[in-house]
Amino acid sequence: METIIGRKSEIKRLKAAVESARPEFVALYGRRRVGKTFLINQMFRNQFVFKVTGVIEGKLKDQFTAFADAMYDYGFNMPEQPKDWMQAFIMLKHALKQKVESGERCVIFVDELPALDAEGSNVAGAVGYFWNSWASQYDNIIFIICGSATSWMITNVIDSKGGLHDRITVEMPIHPFTLKETEAYLDSRHFVWTRQMILQAYMVFGGIPYYLSLLYPEESLVQNVDRLFFSQDMQMRREFRRLFNTLYKNPDKYIDIIKALGKSRRGMTREELAKELKSANNGHLGKRLEDLVHCDLIRKNIVREKEIKRKDAIYQLCDFFSLFYLTFIDRAEVEQQYWAHHINTPEINSWMGLTYERICLAHIQQIKYALRIDAISTLSYSWRSKISKPAAQIDIIIERADRIVNICEVKYSQGEYELNKEEYDKICKRSNAFIQETGLRHAPWITMITTEGVAQGKYSGMIQSQVKLDDLFAI
Repeated sequence: METIIGRKSEIKRLKAAVESARPEFVALYGRRRVGKTFLINQMFRNQFVFKVTGVIEGKLKDQFTAFADAMYDYGFNMPEQPKDWMQAFIMLKHALKQKVESGERCVIFVDELPALDAEGSNVAGAVGYFWNSWASQYDNIIFIICGSATSWMITNVIDSKGGLHDRITVEMPIHPFTLKETEAYLDSRHFVWTRQMILQAYMVFGGIPYYLSLLYPEESLVQNVDRLFFSQDMQMRREFRRLFNTLYKNPDKYIDIIKALGKSRRGMTREELAKELKSANNGHLGKRLEDLVHCDLIRKNIVREKEIKRKDAIYQLCDFFSLFYLTFIDRAEVEQQYWAHHINTPEINSWMGLTYERICLAHIQQIKYALRIDAISTLSYSWRSKISKPAAQIDIIIERADRIVNICEVKYSQGEYELNKEEYDKICKRSNAFIQETGLRHAPWITMITTEGVAQGKYSGMIQSQVKLDDLFAI
């Protein structure tokens, strides 16, 4: 059995479900390749009384065939091919009845449930009937459903208004690894990389376990990137489209949003996105944005003016693989060994600076811990001036209950960051503009978030606090 990296809270909740004295209905969801199936397989190996996996992009007949094959794998004979999902799950109920009534703990796992819903076949209704009419009556049943199509899972299961309404006992979104979990994963596979190298790998692959599994420890990071993206085999070149085809039945509208946000360094409001996409700022756009947020592909940052405004939120692309792909791969032609030939060029350095800002946004809890304010009530958000031209923006602001606000400036560098007068004046100007425009009566503390710290100098002593790369690796 392979060791499960991270996922401590998820493991704790799954163990609690196993030990509970009631029927448990567990729903996992999260983007493709994030490790949902691996987690369940490792936790419940050899405990399944039935397990079926939907066929991604398969037709309805493919789904029924997969279901029948799973029945045979677990020793159940199907008298006939089911004509619909209601009949299929009724057959499953009768097949499992004897084993369930024996009293042993029975784990039923339906993986990639959204795929089973091919051609609008109402698998959610059948699952609801299976649970409500039978499975929920037995304290020894753990019924687990899982799906990469997060929007489908949210709409048809988590927020269901039908038979599955309020039936889930354990809701479990599975998120990408943090930097610390990525380090632990690479350590388990005998990588000898510095934290700077792990950070750069995270910039390319994000915390997606499957992508990280494709890395070779005997190669440098540069060699790995060239092999996976720029060689003749280019194993990862087709992953971008596969990702969205898996998540959404009509992926093009979602890809358009991702591409628009991929071109924006600071992010966009809904109104700005609608204008860029030449589409209406209506409920359809709002639903797509919500779907992308649920999949950990984009981030919704609330903004502050005189008050906190959630409707004027700024959306940013936060899926690091997609950002890398759109920056370097989504071109008509890219030379082989591109990464080796262009490393340390202005283009790549600029991308690293932007990506480090977004990695810091994904590690706010670690930043709060480093600042020793993790026990203080805080609100984190971004800010964009509506007065200055061009609009000043602060990507990370931590507003604290102790009447202090951390104005965070993120800087990526290979060594210690040299804070000069020009840059310090810019930071102060943005900080002052923020206080004046918002009217916030908090003391502004300038916080530098760097990789290797701020070099000693005239202006380093004028900042109130620092966070370094090592701090982002906190548990």
